[in-house]
Amino acid sequence: MTSETTTEPTETPRWLRSFYAIPVIGWIARDLNEGDEDNVWYLVGGALCLWVLAILQWGVLGLYLPAVVATWVCLGMLIWISRG
Repeated sequence: MTSETTTEPTETPRWLRSFYAIPVIGWIARDLNEGDEDNVWYLVGGALCLWVLAILQWGVLGLYLPAVVATWVCLGMLIWISRG
C-alpha cells in the first residue's frame, strides 16, 4: 500500500511576481531563485566580464567603481546593524 501525497504548488506572492516582471533584473532573479544551481556562477562570470569591460573602457575609474559602490553598501549595513 502506497500513500500518494499530492502537493499543490504554492502561489508566488504578488510583490515577488511584480519584481520578476522587471525586464532584466527580474529575469536574473527568477533564474537564480527557481533555476539551476549553476546559474549563480554564470551571474558571477557575467559580472566579472562587465567589470573587465568597464576597466577597458574607462581605465582606473572602472577598476575602482566596485569599491565606490561597496562603501555605500557597507555604510548601509553599519546603519542597519546599529539599529538592532
